[in-house]
Amino acid sequence: MGKNMITAVNVIEERENGITFFEMKNDELQIRVTNLGCHILSIFAKDRDGKQEDVVLGFEEIEDCKEDGTYMGAIVGRVANRIKGASFELNGKTYKLAVNNGPNHLHGGEIGFDQKIFCYEIIENGILFSCISPDMEEGYPGTLELKVKYLLTGNNLTMEYEAWSDEDTLCNITNHSYFNLSAGKEKIYDHYLKINADKIACVDENCCTTGEFMDVKDTPFDFHDYHKIGERINDDCEQLKLASGYDHSFMVKGDENQLSLYDEKSGRKLTVSTTLPAVQIYTGNFLDEGCNGKQGKPYENRDGVAIEPQFLPDSIHIEKEPKVILRKGEIYKATTKYIFQVDEQ
Repeated sequence: MGKNMITAVNVIEERENGITFFEMKNDELQIRVTNLGCHILSIFAKDRDGKQEDVVLGFEEIEDCKEDGTYMGAIVGRVANRIKGASFELNGKTYKLAVNNGPNHLHGGEIGFDQKIFCYEIIENGILFSCISPDMEEGYPGTLELKVKYLLTGNNLTMEYEAWSDEDTLCNITNHSYFNLSAGKEKIYDHYLKINADKIACVDENCCTTGEFMDVKDTPFDFHDYHKIGERINDDCEQLKLASGYDHSFMVKGDENQLSLYDEKSGRKLTVSTTLPAVQIYTGNFLDEGCNGKQGKPYENRDGVAIEPQFLPDSIHIEKEPKVILRKGEIYKATTKYIFQVDEQ
């Protein structure tokens, strides 16, 4: 095994309240995480000069996540994104959920997975986190067990998810990291984005999916080729206006490398591969007035872009056979890989 493939995984701090901090490190990347919501706290990645800098947003104090609505770096669920009307019907029964985002339910409710303290096990090249969500927690049926595996191999950070329930329920897990490949030196307007997707899921004024899909051709949502995020973000487009920027699910194609993010000045490039059918792109349109970020400085709008692989948002109300339904006896599985590279030119 090459030198840069050897990953060291260490506990760097344990607190009396059960919150534990970890570092995964090799020659390519240095990643800090915690068992509180499986938050990704920092990812130190090299620029073209070999300088390692932190390329994700995060809180000054991790406990601030309980008072903040940005979900920076967290695992979110049971169901990522919005459920319209904060209710759903399953097997002929209606379930009421927390109303925590306009009239809708967002990212698992008032106390979702982002605020849970996970059990953990240090494994080869990474960490295995696990938690149990009791029956009717946040309104969801069934006792659900979730396992989240973070693996660091070379320049790849891989996230593997598994979940199962003792009753039919809903499950849609994602990680909600915000990336800024300039390491915060600039906003994300000049980041180049490329997405292998022909359609987006349209949203309403509350950023909840409507069930309609829009062909991206000849629109500001066409990222088949690289475009700067800021190039068309203020165009006269109804979908951009409704979301105050990009906050949409791109229905991605292909089995790997569906998305790339590139910062020309640093040379850093992030490529995302996922087994999931959609990737939510959120350009941090409402980051201001949140909790303090790193070094005690509050973040501003467009300081980072969230890249959230997941099932179609509000699948339960839109799809004829909703992928979000996890049946008793079945296992939810998903994998997302973040590949960090450097463009030498």
